[in-house]
Amino acid sequence: QVQLVESGGGLVQAGGSLRLSCAARSPIFRDSNMAWFRQAPGKEREFVAAITWNNAITRYRKSVEGRFTISRDNAKDTIYLQMNSLEYEDTAVYFCAANNLGSDDYESGYQFWGQGTQVAVSS
Repeated sequence: QVQLVESGGGLVQAGGSLRLSCAARSPIFRDSNMAWFRQAPGKEREFVAAITWNNAITRYRKSVEGRFTISRDNAKDTIYLQMNSLEYEDTAVYFCAANNLGSDDYESGYQFWGQGTQVAVSS
């Protein structure tokens, strides 16, 4: 069983910044591609960003490119999402996800999920 615990959410004004963290309580973390997804009220969950197990590749949804940065610290079994220039449309519950199947599809197929952390951006 893989446990993923997100933190760092909160309320911020538009234009502000937040950094989300996701701590993995599992030895598979270092072999796993990791990602952030989000789900806004009344909407489907959507891909935000992904990073491969070896930090070699990152992917972002177009609307967050240049504003968000995903990173990981394998020594701490943790990934991060630095979110800058936040917009009202970024308001959502953000979820951390892990995939240790070695897939090249970075936007889907994640097996393990955290409980989420709420991000609210006031306009």
